[in-house]
Amino acid sequence: MKNIINKFTVGIALALSIVSCHDDLDQTPIDPDSFTEEDVFANIDEAKGALAKLYASLALTGQEGPAGDADISGIDEGFSQYTRMLFNLNELTTDHAVVGWGDPGLPDLHNLSWSSGNDFSEAMYYRLGQEVSFCNSFIDNAAALSDAEAQTYIAEARFLRAYAYYNLIDLYANVPLTTVVSTELPLQSDRIELFNFVESELLEIQDLLAESNEYGRVDQVAAWALLSRLYLNAETWIGEDKYADCITYSNSVINSSYSINTNDVNGNGSAYDELFLADNNSNGAQNEFIFTANFDGVQSTTYGGTTFLIHAAIGGSMDPLAYGVNGGWAGLRTTKALVSKFASSITARDSDGDPIAWSDHRAMFYTDGQEYEITTISNTFTDGYAVTKFSNVNSDGSQANDTSGEFADTDIPLIRLAEIYLNYAEAALRGGGGDLNTAVSLVNQLRARAYGSDTGNISISDLSLSFVLNERSRELYWEGFRRTDLIRYDLFTTDTYVWPFKGGSSDGNGVESYRDIFPLPTNVISINSNLEQNSGY
Repeated sequence: MKNIINKFTVGIALALSIVSCHDDLDQTPIDPDSFTEEDVFANIDEAKGALAKLYASLALTGQEGPAGDADISGIDEGFSQYTRMLFNLNELTTDHAVVGWGDPGLPDLHNLSWSSGNDFSEAMYYRLGQEVSFCNSFIDNAAALSDAEAQTYIAEARFLRAYAYYNLIDLYANVPLTTVVSTELPLQSDRIELFNFVESELLEIQDLLAESNEYGRVDQVAAWALLSRLYLNAETWIGEDKYADCITYSNSVINSSYSINTNDVNGNGSAYDELFLADNNSNGAQNEFIFTANFDGVQSTTYGGTTFLIHAAIGGSMDPLAYGVNGGWAGLRTTKALVSKFASSITARDSDGDPIAWSDHRAMFYTDGQEYEITTISNTFTDGYAVTKFSNVNSDGSQANDTSGEFADTDIPLIRLAEIYLNYAEAALRGGGGDLNTAVSLVNQLRARAYGSDTGNISISDLSLSFVLNERSRELYWEGFRRTDLIRYDLFTTDTYVWPFKGGSSDGNGVESYRDIFPLPTNVISINSNLEQNSGY
């Protein structure tokens, strides 16, 4: 893990009191025999190490690297990593991805047929609950520090807690709201209460966060960016139109010091791929990244993160060395529904008429030996195009830190400026104010980067809600947005828009609308009588 996370992985341990409601998914305190809370919060320097754990909880899975002494048990440790779960729940459930592995509960995600006992939705619930618990404990303990810098640390912890609750609102809707560590069984909150909490937290901390921060830590722009995202989804989640607020905070982000990366280091005609290379913390991409999950193939190893996204997307005739890793796991591919979003930029087709090259450099697909159509979702990796978006090589083509190629260095942007450009455009089209000419200009900045010229630019007559949804797909695929976007457009469960194997059929079909949210874990419901299961489960 780069920067602040390195400070954690080199040996700072933290004992946090975690209340678990599930014996199988037990959240284990960190080395309580060797370090206590009093040790960790003895001074501001030690507290910074504790803060690093809050960030690390979104990237790592335990205390011994990729496997061993896991934070959450009852599921393969690599499966439980946050960004891997985000991919599974928000991308694998959509037209963006399929996986051939048959692990119990995994095929149900793409089929939109999961139950309340699904291992993956359950693990994400506990991963986010752990983050909330860690943040609550940090905020409580750091309050005793008199240093002014401690207030910034507390604001960062409050942001991370708000981010966890943003995810809980999105995925599960009705969860307990807890702001202190307690042994009491919590009461259930609804989306309105949770939404209001996240909103008020972000509004309160925006001026407490640093104006700028070291890479890997959030600043006040992150609060504005998360508000932009929160307000974009407000009508869907709480029935209130807050698109004007989305415009306001999108503007704040757009006018900040962050900038779209246009640094084409490797000279391939587009700066888009630099966003997803091993040195994306230093190759210019970092100027676009507002909030990241940081990885280092030596200092912080996990079988989630980009190690998962890169290895799992390699199979067939692909050469793993070309992507900086030592082998492929032959699992992840995409459907023709994603590939078709790039139809207007096709420059070459194979003998069967299927696309194999595009002028839009965001179309990062491996097609050699791969079938455009997926006949069955199985271990046949060649069914479906492979995705080469994430890579474990540096911009100059050199190998990343882990010379064995086992673990990736590539960071994952959780919030980047390009998303905010598209938030602005959508909110403007939905009546939030703003300026449509500005929206077109923002979209064209992204498309000019993608094409390496202005040949892909659009005019104001091209800008529509359906165009923005498709542009979000082209720009943000495999970054954890797709399910949320489709729900906002009422396309996730309905039969208005289908994709291969949606609902379990090869042609795709609609499913019950209650699957717009995931169930609360069965074991949590059985233990806490204060909780009511989400409708339909």
